[in-house]
Amino acid sequence: MNKLDTAKRTQIVAALVEGCSIRSTVRMTGASKNTIAKLLVELGAACAEYLDKTLVDLICKRIQADEIWQYVGAKQKNVPAARQDELGIGDVWTWVAIDADSKLICSWLVGKRDPACATAFIQDLAGRLAHRVQLTTDGLKMYLTAVADGFGEDIDYAQLVKVYGIADEGEKRYSPAVCTSCESHPITGNPDPKHINTSYIERQNLTMRMSMRRFTRLTNAFSKKLENHIAAIAIHLVYYNFVRIHQTLRITPAMAAGVTHRLWSLEDLVNLLG
Repeated sequence: MNKLDTAKRTQIVAALVEGCSIRSTVRMTGASKNTIAKLLVELGAACAEYLDKTLVDLICKRIQADEIWQYVGAKQKNVPAARQDELGIGDVWTWVAIDADSKLICSWLVGKRDPACATAFIQDLAGRLAHRVQLTTDGLKMYLTAVADGFGEDIDYAQLVKVYGIADEGEKRYSPAVCTSCESHPITGNPDPKHINTSYIERQNLTMRMSMRRFTRLTNAFSKKLENHIAAIAIHLVYYNFVRIHQTLRITPAMAAGVTHRLWSLEDLVNLLG
């Protein structure tokens, strides 16, 4: 990346974190597609490493967790039979945990929607928290074993199970069924019923889809390589946690959580490359 100065790198990253595709970023910045892709991968690795080192001993009280779907390379139905079980083509899930108070993304994992990834994700989350928290997830059964393995009895855990009706005719392909009710199911400890919800993590799922072109539905903007997909997510999370001012908090989530005491600029993010 020696041919790009900080100003040009910042211009490229500014486009990517606002949801522009690589090709549109090429047109706006004049940089080549390969140069932008290389910057994406290298900066993504630096961002992932920084998040791993920095998001520790977090003083959180209420955590919400969920998983968001996307695919890499091809939709699962189009994956060749010989590659059906391969991670990196077809369905890919991003597991995300958010602090309901500071809106900080505490932990994340890209992988499959299976018990192994659920356990790895929850164990990573547990290792980043300073004390006992209240955790809310959806009704995915994999969380039951994963939370028990990751936290044991040292957690107040509940699931919010949504009950869906039948989608209207003509809406079945692109829209989910209508949610008719929600049921709170305390699982472990003594979770406060007032705080059993997944609203913040579901809103974060929308933020991810709006902020990363790779998550846009019904387009050809999906990631072609898993490495690029993970890199884009890592850059987004650093931008979201440290650079972008949350409209409700009026500060960044990292500032609200006490992870940093200053507002980052995009140049700070780019400088993670060293």
